[in-house]
Amino acid sequence: MQEFDSIIIGSGQAAPSLAVGLARRGDRVALIEGDRLGGTCVNTGCTPTKTLRKSARVAHLARRAADFAVTTGQIEVDFPAAMERMRARSDAAREGLTCWLEGTEGISLVHGWGRFDGREDDGRFRVMVGDQVLLARQVYLNTGTRPFLPPVEGIDTVNPLDNAGLLALTERPDHLIVVGGSYIGLEFGQIFRRLGSQVTILHRADRLAEREDAEVSGIIADIMRDEGIDLRLNATLASVGKSMRGVLVTLGDGSEVSGSHILFATGRVPNTDGLNLASVGLSVDKRGYIATDAQLKTEVPGIWALGDINRRGAFTHTSYHDHEIVLAHRDGLTDLHQWQGADARVTTYAMFTDPPLGRVGLTRAEAQTLVAKGQRILISDMPMERVSRAKEEGETIGLIRLIVDAESERFLGATVFGFAGDEIISTLTNYMATGASYRIMQQALPVHPTVAEFLPTILAGLKPLEAVDG
Repeated sequence: MQEFDSIIIGSGQAAPSLAVGLARRGDRVALIEGDRLGGTCVNTGCTPTKTLRKSARVAHLARRAADFAVTTGQIEVDFPAAMERMRARSDAAREGLTCWLEGTEGISLVHGWGRFDGREDDGRFRVMVGDQVLLARQVYLNTGTRPFLPPVEGIDTVNPLDNAGLLALTERPDHLIVVGGSYIGLEFGQIFRRLGSQVTILHRADRLAEREDAEVSGIIADIMRDEGIDLRLNATLASVGKSMRGVLVTLGDGSEVSGSHILFATGRVPNTDGLNLASVGLSVDKRGYIATDAQLKTEVPGIWALGDINRRGAFTHTSYHDHEIVLAHRDGLTDLHQWQGADARVTTYAMFTDPPLGRVGLTRAEAQTLVAKGQRILISDMPMERVSRAKEEGETIGLIRLIVDAESERFLGATVFGFAGDEIISTLTNYMATGASYRIMQQALPVHPTVAEFLPTILAGLKPLEAVDG
């Protein structure tokens, strides 16, 4: 039996920094991980995919060399080498994380799957890791999510890939079928197309990434088709099975798609089912997520839920922000802004297609819903083809959209879809956190020549948004 002040189960993006933060505040901390340190982001998510995306982008730019007056020979992608480069980057990130944690006094790394086993008479939580018993008064859950495979007829007869399985390949797929035309599916589809695979994307809705505005979905579809990706919209899966090529998919309309590999990018489910939460009186919703208050506290005092499992943002950056909120309240800080709690932050994210999509706050469609209820909202768009730096880079696909409340003059949302959109969106996200009037940004001195220098110009073109497009 081992005694600690705090136990952390799972090592997603909140956990390592939380462990170090608690240890530096004097806690004896146990960090439990049953798989590899770093969670999805380091091992099968952000780190490897962005590394592989770079190889894919370089291959794409090489094929476009003539657009920039550069002559090349035939472009070849060494797929095994690209995958090895990706894994080396992921391994290095994990090794750095391990050294950091092992080198921090007060942290004990425990390898195994942690689960609750009730409480001691004095109220401390019992956590089992194999045959080990760990005790603590505070437990932080950061167990993340795993891919969801839909119950499709015949799925057990093929080798369905998820993100981890796809990234484990050593040979390039001849024809990759991607089920799911949202963020993950689109990123992977474009990456593997640029690495040399044929790609077909099957999506159940009538447009890609349907949570985004219709114009954005349309631009995404144009990008994918221009790169030779076969899009099948309004596609439902009737069954999957083996074929001479590898996989045969039968759609609801009776048509068939055959390929060598099939990737399911169809959502994720929380890793809470193995935690034995009932033993400590902690409940989950019908999908397995844990409810928390704004400070990430659960219904059971002494237990916090951070990251994807609390449904307050399925992103690495929201998980990391969760740990900052916890430590801020642990320290009793009073000069708080977005560290007041998760309710104070505005959702922001990026889709790392090329060009990337950066998003924060409201879409145009969401803003129109508020206008219909009487709120006065201003909006201004600029296509990337009018942005000087985008022209100079030869990257003119996309748009910038800014949405502002007419009364308070505060930003309500922004879309930056195009060259450097994944970076530029943080300018707007951070500005929104201040609650300042858009007029301050409009009057600010920007750097030339950049994409972001056009933000004041776009703000100068704000006009009232109508509830219904005319």
